[in-house]
Amino acid sequence: MLGRKSVAGSLIGGIAETQEMLDFCGEHGITSDIEIIQMQEINAAYERMLKSDVKYRFVIDMASLKA
Repeated sequence: MLGRKSVAGSLIGGIAETQEMLDFCGEHGITSDIEIIQMQEINAAYERMLKSDVKYRFVIDMASLKA
């Protein structure tokens, strides 16, 4: 483009929009499906992700850091 101009933005909205979405989900019981993993399982989880062997979003149990 002339003058090397660019336009950038976020497709997910700002903090207010994100909070509105979370409030809506909370009011309507909308949740995500997750698989909780221990921090010690992070490498195995990464390997599973590379193999497309993941059905749910991984969530790391931060309490496992103490173990």
